[in-house]
Amino acid sequence: MTDSTGPETDYDQPIDAARARTSDFSEEFQDFITRHAWGAVWVRDGLDRRTRSALTLALLTALHATHEIPMHVRAAIRHGLTPDEIREVFLHTSVYAGVPTANRAFALADETLRELGLATPIDPATD
Repeated sequence: MTDSTGPETDYDQPIDAARARTSDFSEEFQDFITRHAWGAVWVRDGLDRRTRSALTLALLTALHATHEIPMHVRAAIRHGLTPDEIREVFLHTSVYAGVPTANRAFALADETLRELGLATPIDPATD
């Protein structure tokens, strides 16, 4: 994404996919999201991308926005968080946002990390 919305970001693929689904009805909202949620906020000084990624994972978990977690786990890895640090984010979030929502976040993150080759696949024979 190197057009008028700003510099290329870690979210080009999801942004492009969202834009492809944009209708006349949702066009202005999609432009707003692209410019502000995926653009201006992520390039501000004050917090590095690792910190923003950790905060985003915690907030998405707390808000039960589970459909966003896999994309943000991938971004967190690109921003330098390790799987262990992502685990700590979800453990910490469970205390403040609830175990059930953190449980779902763990499951989604584990699946995503396995897809990225960063977690050991579950062996049903050892369960």
